[in-house]
Amino acid sequence: MSANDPYLSAVALAYREGQAAPRVVAKGRGLIAEEIVRRAKEAGIYVHESSELVSLLMQVNLDDRIPPQLYVAVAELLAWLYRLEQGKTSPVSTHRKESTIAQKIQEATEHHART
Repeated sequence: MSANDPYLSAVALAYREGQAAPRVVAKGRGLIAEEIVRRAKEAGIYVHESSELVSLLMQVNLDDRIPPQLYVAVAELLAWLYRLEQGKTSPVSTHRKESTIAQKIQEATEHHART
């Protein structure tokens, strides 16, 4: 991420146990995206970089739930983050899990392109 990158996009999701699906709570491009990323990092929130997933999530309205096509990809990411926070994921398995998440995002991207 370079300073004042006008092409940078960021989306913040929020999910609480019991909710039907994660919601888009912030999104933006350029300076707004940089601020979203900065605040997340300051708060100790993991920032996952995936241009494909961000591109799909940018199409979701603010405060709306993510679409069902993204459930699997986002659920995989959230489950992996939960295990990471609980110390149940080793650094060795981190790369493999990121590859699996990337695959799920690619599948969601392909599904979105077909619909």
